Order: sequence, then C-alpha cells, then structure tokens
Amino acid sequence: MERTLVIIKPDGVQRGLIGEIISRFERKGLKIVGLKMFKVAQKQAEILYAVHKKKPFYSGLLKFITAGPVAGLVIEGISAVNICRKLLGATFGPDAEAGTIRGDFGASVSYNLIHAPDTPETAKNEINIFFKDTDIVSYSLDKIKWVYHPSEEEEMSD
Repeated sequence: MERTLVIIKPDGVQRGLIGEIISRFERKGLKIVGLKMFKVAQKQAEILYAVHKKKPFYSGLLKFITAGPVAGLVIEGISAVNICRKLLGATFGPDAEAGTIRGDFGASVSYNLIHAPDTPETAKNEINIFFKDTDIVSYSLDKIKWVYHPSEEEEMSD
C-alpha cells in the first residue's frame, strides 16, 4: 500500500476548507492514517522546498508555508501519490480543472491551498519531515472491500 503526504496550507486552513478537502480524499476511497495540525518550522520548510532553493520564488514559498497553521495528512491507498495529485489539480488555481481541489477553490497563482509530493520516494521523504512513525496508525477499513476489486488484494497487502 502506498502512502503520501498532503499538507493543507495556511490559506486552506484560514478559509475553513480542511473538512472539505479531507472528505475528497476519503470519498475517493483513500485512507487517512496520519492527521495533525501544526505550524511548519523554518527548517522544515527549507527541507520541504529545497528543490526550489535557487528559484526566485523560494523565499516566498518559505514565508507562505510558515505563515500560519497547516493540516498535515498521511494518506494510504493503491497509487496514493498519483491519485492525490490528480485530486489537487494543476498547481495554479486559474489553470486547474473544475472538480479538482484547486479548480473548485483556488483562484490565485500564489495561494494554492495544498501540497502533495509527486513521487512515492519524495512522499516517503516528506512524510518523515513532519510525522514520526508513532504518528501513523495502521487499521482496517471495512469500506476498502468496496473500493478495490478482489484481484487487487495482493497489491493492498504490500
């Protein structure tokens, strides 16, 4: 089973969208295995956005993600990284398709509501920035048998 990180950024928190955003992942059939609110520390922000360090918008990213509380989630499911990215929509709200989180709630290029990594490897690294092993809970979810076909059971048990 694949895991990914989702961070509802300060604009999503301030706009009262935490529940709406989480419900989209749950309705898709993904399982929330980690959930907490916190303020991103400067060092965590620098690690999270290290790939953008040389870009002109880097300092703005750091300022934005540390500006207020965020909601962090660890989400589990088959192809969780890819599914979450599709649910988010294009990076900039005006470019995002209707029906995606950013398409339905985002109008800004700078304030894009939510962060999620683009690969399983990046997801694992980013989860470790914000979550300890003890913050993640393994449990069974009865609805899973109605989300995945029985032929996918082998993949679910990985």
